[in-house]
Amino acid sequence: ISQENESSDMEITPVEVKKMIDKKDNFFFLDVREPQELQIAAIKQATLLDRPLAEKIISTFPKDTKLVFTCHHGNRSLQAAKYFKSQGFDNSLSMSGGIEAWSNKVDSSIALY
Repeated sequence: ISQENESSDMEITPVEVKKMIDKKDNFFFLDVREPQELQIAAIKQATLLDRPLAEKIISTFPKDTKLVFTCHHGNRSLQAAKYFKSQGFDNSLSMSGGIEAWSNKVDSSIALY
């Protein structure tokens, strides 16, 4: 398996994430950006993932919990998804294109930076 295929298996599009939110699917939407980035642009359904929350998820959440990560362009969120997958969370996904793609494809009121 090439790294590229493995990555694409772990990605979900912003439109798919929006559908999951609208359907009230059971998942955690986690933003792995820095707090100052959140002040510029934020998706209101996403929770900032800091170290204490990451440790709480790893130690207390069921391993089948669906986790969707986002960041600015999709690189940090993919790393986060891979990390959580390595911790046993097989339902870890990265939102491709990050908040920038969300702004372009889902909600244009979200600031680009």
